[in-house]
Amino acid sequence: MDYIRMTAPCGLPCFACYLYLANEDPDMRALVSKELGIPPEKAVCKGCRDEGGKCSHLPMNCRVYPCADRRGISFCCDCPEFPCDFLQPYADNAKLWHNTKVFNLCLIKKMGLEHWAKTKAERVLRAYSCEKWRL
Repeated sequence: MDYIRMTAPCGLPCFACYLYLANEDPDMRALVSKELGIPPEKAVCKGCRDEGGKCSHLPMNCRVYPCADRRGISFCCDCPEFPCDFLQPYADNAKLWHNTKVFNLCLIKKMGLEHWAKTKAERVLRAYSCEKWRL
């Protein structure tokens, strides 16, 4: 798998995203459509880079993708200004994976992209989505 292509500049793993998985899984597409209240044809995504940083189910435009593109970097952690305000976590929609971005980017920098993608990316999403907070 091309992990650069399938990981957003902000550190979200497109290859593990339910919208990406819905491309090949009709049951997932139906679930995503129902949960997000969008038509089934919009309940899919080819991945951030292939979509030009646009996510069809979000009402706003991404600020990170064009910034990384302008700077000629693959990931925000390659930027001298990392972490910047574009990656600040917010309470609004905190259940979404946005708040995992900085952690993922730090892991990518520390572990390398391929090792992170194969061993940690899905575990981070699963822990954030399903597990209880532990100190």
